[in-house]
Amino acid sequence: MSIEKNLSSPSVSASGSNNNNSKYELCKGFNGLDKVLLRHPRGSSAEVYLYGGHVTSWKNERREELLFLSSKATLKPPKAIRGGIPICFPQFGSHGTLDQHGFARNRFWIIDNDPHPFPTNTWNKAFVDLILKPSEGDMKIWPHSFEFRLRVALGPGGELMLTSRIRNTNTDGKPFSFTFAYHTYFSVSDISEVRVEGLETLDYLDNLQKKERFTEQGDALTFESEVDKIYLSTPTKIAILDHEKKRTFELRKDGLPDAVVWNPWEKKAKAMADFGDDEYKHMLCVEAAAIEMPITLKPGEEWKGRLELSTVPSSYCSGQLDPQKVLGGI
Repeated sequence: MSIEKNLSSPSVSASGSNNNNSKYELCKGFNGLDKVLLRHPRGSSAEVYLYGGHVTSWKNERREELLFLSSKATLKPPKAIRGGIPICFPQFGSHGTLDQHGFARNRFWIIDNDPHPFPTNTWNKAFVDLILKPSEGDMKIWPHSFEFRLRVALGPGGELMLTSRIRNTNTDGKPFSFTFAYHTYFSVSDISEVRVEGLETLDYLDNLQKKERFTEQGDALTFESEVDKIYLSTPTKIAILDHEKKRTFELRKDGLPDAVVWNPWEKKAKAMADFGDDEYKHMLCVEAAAIEMPITLKPGEEWKGRLELSTVPSSYCSGQLDPQKVLGGI
């Protein structure tokens, strides 16, 4: 069943604000699940489901959807949402003993109306703070106490910002380690007309080759078949160029050294029940992540990982886009 229609016409049930004066609307989304609607005065918007702390929509001031959400996605716990920005914690993929991508994306988060101070400027932003703590069931499969605080914000230029803060609250003195990713699904016009710049010449682990390590060639990434790679020691800025839409996504990250690039292509797309057969043509995952070197926290320590997404008009239609201008923010 498609969920796009349900997401585009929410019924507002409440509004709220936290102590930082951020206003948001609490709405009922698909299957009666709670979601938060953020609107910036300049016209951009975002939707965040409390189930998974999951951003499912990000629109620019022209109301164009920038994230991919499968038409076959089901918002029915415990199934994860196919598309948007799933949060992978405390495990990315199969890099551990937990189920695929950990459990944060399958849990109900709560709105944090009294958040700890964030060291970020909240002026002229629409934002909401969420928090996740482990349940008794979580403690059985991953025996560590933590606080995961997530801020989702819209900036004045329409940029989408996600800031995660994870604190070890163990009382037994034990540290814990985790891997992490913002599993971002970008909406693109045609995957064959997309290129990614900023990952040239870097080492990567190829999940299609049993995580064997390779070195990328010197050209920008283009796509002709399935890809599932973890790029290592990546720059803080990556550009995704969409030729047909004349749009470039800029991905900026902090505390997240790795970057995952994924597209299932035709065969795997057809094998996924919650993914349309041809939808691989219109999406690309580029994921800010910490995978190769797990994050380790001692009791009382906190880690922060930040992602900022923005768009700029692209001159790639002329065949010449200076990547230094995109990546340098010029």
